[in-house]
Amino acid sequence: MKKDILSSMENIEIYPIISLLIFVIFFIGMFWWVLQVDRSYVDHMKEMPLNDEPQNDKSNENV
Repeated sequence: MKKDILSSMENIEIYPIISLLIFVIFFIGMFWWVLQVDRSYVDHMKEMPLNDEPQNDKSNENV
């Protein structure tokens, strides 16, 4: 039944290409963000799980 429905759709071959493009663009974007992120932001986030007290400093929140 699935084969009949999918084979009757026109231009169905474009969907795997679109999903692959979304996947590749997402990971290229994440790689670019990792290369561009500020080192102080990374250090701040790295230390967050070890801090028990709540932090009132909002300097790195919107970086």
